[in-house]
Amino acid sequence: MNHLSLDTLLAACSPGGSSVLTSVTPLAPAAGEHAAIAPARYVSGRNSTYAFETRYIDGEAATVTIVDGKASSINRLEEAFSLAFREGNELLARTPHIALQYPDRIWFDFELPHRFADGHIRAGTIDGTPATDHAAYRALRDSSPANARPLLEASPFSLVLGSWDSTRKSNQVRYRSALVGEIIGVLADQGPNNTEIAARGAARFGSASPSVQLSATDMQALLDAQADELSPKNIDEITKLIAAAKKSGVISASKLGLGSIPPSLNGLGMVACKKIIRSHVLSFSALRQIRFGAQGEGDAACRALLAPRVGRSRALKLRAGSARQLRSGGEGRAHPRPGREVRAR
Repeated sequence: MNHLSLDTLLAACSPGGSSVLTSVTPLAPAAGEHAAIAPARYVSGRNSTYAFETRYIDGEAATVTIVDGKASSINRLEEAFSLAFREGNELLARTPHIALQYPDRIWFDFELPHRFADGHIRAGTIDGTPATDHAAYRALRDSSPANARPLLEASPFSLVLGSWDSTRKSNQVRYRSALVGEIIGVLADQGPNNTEIAARGAARFGSASPSVQLSATDMQALLDAQADELSPKNIDEITKLIAAAKKSGVISASKLGLGSIPPSLNGLGMVACKKIIRSHVLSFSALRQIRFGAQGEGDAACRALLAPRVGRSRALKLRAGSARQLRSGGEGRAHPRPGREVRAR
C-alpha cells in the first residue's frame, strides 16, 4: 500500500484497528554495489567498533551491522522537521509547537531531548512569567495519557516522538515514542569471521611543509597563541610533548595541524553489504493508548492528527534524502520508489 486514506487512518486509530504502519526502503552505497560503507561507531572498552546482530533476512538467519540505530534514526526525523519548519513548509508551519528563543537562535520542542518538558524550556519565561509557573505550561505538565489534549494543541511532537517530564517532584508523565526506525546492512561476507573488522589506513600530507620540527620554546609560543581555540585534552597532550622536548631538543608540530602524519593502519575499516535496509514503524497501538477527552470517534480523530505529521517528515526525508550520508564518509542512495513498501497491519 503506497496510499493512506483518511478512512484507513481513522480506522487504524480506533479500537481494533491496524497495529502498525511500516515503511521499508532498500538503500545502496552511492558509488555502487562495489562500494563499502561506514556504519555507526560504538565504544567497547577503549576501542571503537561496529555493532553486529543476527537478523532474519529472506527466510534465513544473517549477520547484519547497525548502520543507523533507533536514536539516530529519530534524530534524522527531527532534522527533517527542523529544516522544513525553517524553510516555511506549509503543513508543518500550521502544526502547534513550542519555540524557545535564545539570543542567537530559536529551538523547537522536537529538537530538544525531553520535548515539551526539556530543561531549557522549564528554565525559560512566558510573557515574563517563569515557564513552570505559567498556567498554559502547567497544563502541559499536568496532562496524562488519560487526557493529553493540552499537548495535542501545543506540542503534538511530544506525543509522537516521545517525551518525559523526568525531574518533576510528582506526576512525571512519560509518553513512549510511537515511531521507531533503523538502518541495517546485511554483510556481504556471511562466513565465520565476518565480524572481524579490517584496519583502514589514514595519513595527512602537508604540502606546504611535510615536516615541521620546532623547539620547545617555539612550540610553547604557538600553543599560547591558540590556547583559546584548543580542547583541554589537546592542550594537555601538547604540554607534555613540550616538557619532553626540553630534554630531547625538538618536537613535531603535527598536534597543531602542521606537517604530515605518516600513513598508519589504525582506523576502522569499511563494511561491504549486499543489502542495506531502512525501516520505520509507526505504532497505532501506542497512539491508541492516548486519549484526548473527546470520547470514541473524537479520540480517534485526535490520534489521526498525529500520524500525518510523521508521514510528512518521512516524505521530506525520501525526497531530500535521495543521497543521504551513511556516516563517516560513506554515502547511500534510495532505490527507485517501486522498491519502497508501505503497509498497515
